[in-house]
Amino acid sequence: MNRTGAPYDRRESIRRGVYILPNLLTTGGLFAGFYGIVATMNGNYNLAAWFILVSAVFDVLDGKVARLTGTTSKFGVEYDSLADLVAFGVAPGLLMYSWALTPFGKFGWLAAFLYVVCGALRLARFNVQVNTVESKRFVGLPIPAAAGVVASCVLIFYHLGGSGTVKKISVLLLIYILAYLMVSNFRYYSFKDPELFKRQPFNFLVLAIILIIVIVAQPEIMLFSMATIYMASGPVAALLQRFKRPPASDAADQGQADP
Repeated sequence: MNRTGAPYDRRESIRRGVYILPNLLTTGGLFAGFYGIVATMNGNYNLAAWFILVSAVFDVLDGKVARLTGTTSKFGVEYDSLADLVAFGVAPGLLMYSWALTPFGKFGWLAAFLYVVCGALRLARFNVQVNTVESKRFVGLPIPAAAGVVASCVLIFYHLGGSGTVKKISVLLLIYILAYLMVSNFRYYSFKDPELFKRQPFNFLVLAIILIIVIVAQPEIMLFSMATIYMASGPVAALLQRFKRPPASDAADQGQADP
């Protein structure tokens, strides 16, 4: 231990240096999230929403690059979590408060704060459980996905002809729902299945190309639809799993009937 209480091996590992490429991508995501905050303060909510989505792209890239190049590190994990809290916690929370929650007074800013604190708790829980949970499933709605719902909600509003701010109780309820889903135990697909990156049927490539074309043709509608579907997938999967599970009494009777 050194005088600050930190182990010597951690201090020495930082002295040896950090990996440049994945941390530069993380910094790009942090920059996009910060600029989203600046755009929100300037009243440019549409631009703020786009920069939150740009930050999500950087978030995907930094993790993929770190894993593919073997440059994962404890420093990178911690830096990524701090960047995520700004880009997907503070930026969307401030965006929704300024765009839609201000008219609700105390309930509005409490909803924005609850979103931010639940996002922080979600990140902390992920860091603690990263080596103990199934890699193919996330426990709770990932904070980038929650930010994607927020950003796409703003984009679809402007795409449908809206302008300025909005005052709808549905937006207030959406923020409370997102906060709950982030700290819930619902399972969400992580898209980290190694099979996705192996050889796939030719038709799979064709469908992927068609999906990209549709997204480019109507990005606001498609992003909102995909974000909403993913948000709902956790509770829907849990509900279907409950219906598929046999009642406890039937299972007990079946166990007694077995020889």
